[in-house]
Amino acid sequence: MYSSPIQNLISAFTRLPSVGERTAERYVFYLLKAGKKPAAELALALKNLISQVKSCEICWDFSDTSPCAICADKKRDQTVICVVADSQDVQVIEEIGAYQGLYHILRGVIKAQDLDILNFLKVKELLKRAQEPGVKEIILALNPDLDGENTAMFLEKKLKEKKPQIKITRLARGLPMGADLQYADEITLGSALKNRN
Repeated sequence: MYSSPIQNLISAFTRLPSVGERTAERYVFYLLKAGKKPAAELALALKNLISQVKSCEICWDFSDTSPCAICADKKRDQTVICVVADSQDVQVIEEIGAYQGLYHILRGVIKAQDLDILNFLKVKELLKRAQEPGVKEIILALNPDLDGENTAMFLEKKLKEKKPQIKITRLARGLPMGADLQYADEITLGSALKNRN
């Protein structure tokens, strides 16, 4: 058994996605062997993350300002909201430069085995934004897997109940079923956005 500071950091690292006990041990012992500077830089970066990053009051993206730079940009199309599961999806779409509207980050998707997740997703906030007078279209840009499809169908039903005249579109089927939006190439993602239905 390691001393408690080492064990505590190993336990903290194992809470990260895809990090098991062995990988966490490697991280900790890398930091110990590298000296105090890399560990101090990591600690400072984490401290800054906690103290400076907040949720955008409009789209729920993570940013150091609220509203975030995208929501504050009046040149963007204020009539279209692209709904994504996670903040990383915004970056992927922004990199292709084909979309100039606003975003809404759900902070996850509805999983069949965990319907309690609805309490944590930003669905109520989306429904409220959709009812604003200027909003004409909602793009459901969720991963084309089972959970993404379930979430899209749920959102479409709720949005139509709240605002029947709103246009609801999805990314074109250029993305294969089971694909992860973060790993789609620019051409496929750009085409999917342009040919949404």
